[in-house]
Amino acid sequence: MAALVVSSLFTQHLGRLPTLNVPYAIATIPSVVVAVVTRSLLAVAVVGIAALAITRLLM
Repeated sequence: MAALVVSSLFTQHLGRLPTLNVPYAIATIPSVVVAVVTRSLLAVAVVGIAALAITRLLM
């Protein structure tokens, strides 16, 4: 699971270092908080999708 999260947080570029995908990084914060508090995969998925949608709407 950690490998999937880290691979989506960074965008690869040939010949250069990977860059941080800012909307995904912002959406990760509430998802991690919900994961620690509830320990429910369904709650994490719902909050993550909602946080990403709100982040994309605002950016």
